[in-house]
Amino acid sequence: MLVAGGLLGLGILIYGVVDFFFLKSSFTASGPLSSNHAKFEKDCASCHEPFGEVTSVKCSVCHEKTGDQLGAYTFASHYVYRSGEKQRLKTAGHDFAAKETACAVCHLEHQGREAQVTQVPDSYCTQCHAYGSFNKNHPQFQFASQKLTDDSTLAFTHIKHVKEVVKREKLTDIERACLYCHNPQPDGKHFAAIDFDTHCQACHLTGTIGTPALKIKTADAILEPGVETLETIRNRRDPGTQWAFNTNPNEFQLKPGNRLVKAPVHHEDPWVLENLRTIRGALYPNAGFSELLKTRGETASPNRPVAATGVYYEAIQTLQDYAAGLRGRPEPEVQRELVKIDSLLKAARHKLQRQPGLNGDAKLLWPPAKVNPNLSAEQISGLHDLVMSLTEPCRECHTVEQAAIGRVQKDQQILRRAEFNHRAHIVQRRCLECHTEIPLQAAIAGKTALKIEQDRAAIQNIPGIENCRACHNANETSNRCVTCHYFHPNKTNRSNLLLYLD
Repeated sequence: MLVAGGLLGLGILIYGVVDFFFLKSSFTASGPLSSNHAKFEKDCASCHEPFGEVTSVKCSVCHEKTGDQLGAYTFASHYVYRSGEKQRLKTAGHDFAAKETACAVCHLEHQGREAQVTQVPDSYCTQCHAYGSFNKNHPQFQFASQKLTDDSTLAFTHIKHVKEVVKREKLTDIERACLYCHNPQPDGKHFAAIDFDTHCQACHLTGTIGTPALKIKTADAILEPGVETLETIRNRRDPGTQWAFNTNPNEFQLKPGNRLVKAPVHHEDPWVLENLRTIRGALYPNAGFSELLKTRGETASPNRPVAATGVYYEAIQTLQDYAAGLRGRPEPEVQRELVKIDSLLKAARHKLQRQPGLNGDAKLLWPPAKVNPNLSAEQISGLHDLVMSLTEPCRECHTVEQAAIGRVQKDQQILRRAEFNHRAHIVQRRCLECHTEIPLQAAIAGKTALKIEQDRAAIQNIPGIENCRACHNANETSNRCVTCHYFHPNKTNRSNLLLYLD
């Protein structure tokens, strides 16, 4: 018996060695892999350490593809993904490494070809997120619980515009009017950003709209309220004012009392923006880098991160325009400096391309420095009155504060922790069955007296969690965590997320 047992054990050992080194562990494998990993089924060493378990480092060899060790797939990036929370948690002493879990703990393999390794059970999520059921104790969406507004800085009323679109396009379906501006992207999840030329130009700032009669600034009254004429701006030849030589002088009409009218006013009219910049320079002489921007920004908060990439590009473009205005200068020292400037601006653009997820920087965002202490209260009041007159056509849609037009917030600042697919829902519900905060149908049908506070651009016309629970329950539609939430960042933006890691 001892000899037979020894021979049997020796045979099993020899087969195990042969299986491990020559047959790729086909005999000892725990079961077939999922279709995503099927090609590794005969090569255990692709995932397993010798005589050990699967390590996250092995996973990163294929999934990172950037030379980074577990960057976009770590807990640290999980906190960044769609929320911008990592810096706040890090400041509070949050230890990401202590919470790190190996990939194989959540993503179970050897369950068969049809197994979905990304379908992680809810129990794995609730180890950190202290709630157990979507239908019972999932927290209310943050925008609803904290009553966050959607401040796009635009003065916009939906019902007025829907009525106009229905009339112009001769529509019978109100929801078609919504789609006139809210254009779905091919992915079915998102909408294209609202664009003035595409959605607004047909009605706003047409060729007949101009400014009121504005007082002209005189040379001997630098701080007196008044606008600069096109001729004055041309004579200054300041960097960034090349547009003045391409502007039609017939758009300016002189009026009695040393006044002028600009008509028509164009969208992002350079003459209006240049005069606003001059007025801001008088009011806020120490505004710094914010003077490189056309519009007033906003500072970031933990709940409303500001994506500042576009702001930086705008600042770089302004500097490039300034440099372009110096290229005709004959001085050798100016040309040498321009070579350095071009090199720095090119490097800045390349850096932005590598870091597209930058948050706001106080150097470039508003508000500016304190008001010029050398101005009297009367002068400050006069300059603010001039700003209101100068921007009268702009204020039809835009807000104006601190002598600057508010930057339009085009990026969604809410529901950043989840994914929502409109295409998957439109089969079951129509748009206005869920988006009911603004009573469009009742107001247009004349069934309700609409109050002004019921139709403003800042209203979050998005349903709360109760609306979702009507369908997402155990009896009707999936309500698992992974139905709406993904632990890992969007793989198409993997390189963006790596920049947040230390």
